[in-house]
Amino acid sequence: MAPFTLAHLSDPHLPPLPRPRLIELAGKRALGYVNWARNRHKYQRREVLDALVTDMTAQSPDHIAVTGDLVNLALEAEFAPALAWLEGVGPPDLVTAIPGNHDAYVGATRQRFGETFLNYIAGDEPAASFFPAVRRRGPAALISLSTAVPTAPLMATGTLGRDQLAALAEVLARLASEDVFRVLLVHHPLRSKSRHKRLTDSDALLALIRQHGVELILHGHDHVHSTMWFEGPNGNVPAVGVPSASALAHGRYPAAAYNLFAIEKDNAGWRCEQTVRSMDHGLQVRQIKHVRLV
Repeated sequence: MAPFTLAHLSDPHLPPLPRPRLIELAGKRALGYVNWARNRHKYQRREVLDALVTDMTAQSPDHIAVTGDLVNLALEAEFAPALAWLEGVGPPDLVTAIPGNHDAYVGATRQRFGETFLNYIAGDEPAASFFPAVRRRGPAALISLSTAVPTAPLMATGTLGRDQLAALAEVLARLASEDVFRVLLVHHPLRSKSRHKRLTDSDALLALIRQHGVELILHGHDHVHSTMWFEGPNGNVPAVGVPSASALAHGRYPAAAYNLFAIEKDNAGWRCEQTVRSMDHGLQVRQIKHVRLV
């Protein structure tokens, strides 16, 4: 039997940014809009995002995970185009999306992600809240979290919160006894050198992983290639980040890329191989890495 293939992309920051109304440019959004107008519009490009998605769908993955930041300033006018884009990536049964900090940029629209992308975030079973959500796809159990909370200007932190962590503990305890490859989807990395971009309750999440375990963690947020390893009950767990899916290479940030994870089980246990495909200067997508993670 062929391995189950899970594709992972993140942080599309869907360009172009709609023109905001003046009333919307208050507080944090004002700074974000200035940053977009001066800098980010130069390297967050729709043609890059479209070329990357075209290459990804050509690989025929069994499922696709999008780990947040579909929009930029969480303007009302951003959500409908973002939904249309996600529908172009694939239907809800083949695509799972979670929110990032930009999807809850300000309090006024913090609920729009859940309302707009409900079919892409809902778990297989009815639940009292959106997150954590569990989707069974092939041998994988996708466990979706939300770290998306409005923050002060110049801050991009994320928080899970007590209730979500408590519910996650129950989910992980249940899945630990099942024969599934557990994939945790979270926008913020579990460790960050930047105080203003960190996951504020990462220690609590890491404690749950040490106790119950997962096989793989996927995240975005940092816009770089990243593999970190965290302690689990039966060995270290890989946590893999990916660059922004719409980015031209700029400064220390690499060009847009996505990951493919080939998941299968043999007599020795679970096996997971990672393939990284990245945009080059000619807007061609090429394989740049292949490695066994598990």
